[in-house]
Amino acid sequence: MITKVQKWGNSQGLRLAKDVLAHAHIEIGEEVDVAVKAGVIVVSPVRRIRGRYRLEDLVGRIPADYAPEEDDWGKAVGREAW
Repeated sequence: MITKVQKWGNSQGLRLAKDVLAHAHIEIGEEVDVAVKAGVIVVSPVRRIRGRYRLEDLVGRIPADYAPEEDDWGKAVGREAW
């Protein structure tokens, strides 16, 4: 499919044919990952498991020097089991 980069407001965009999206298993409104690999723009569907975020992405954002600590929540109030 040959298409043209077009200006929409302050952005640029591409129109993708319905059958192209269907073959890529991408539906309208879904998130996609846009990357450049060796000078080629690659658009891939983002597959989320169990909600909005992937565990690998969240864990990857933890700083290398992070050290977990125990927090003191104070004395129990009510029937909490500490």
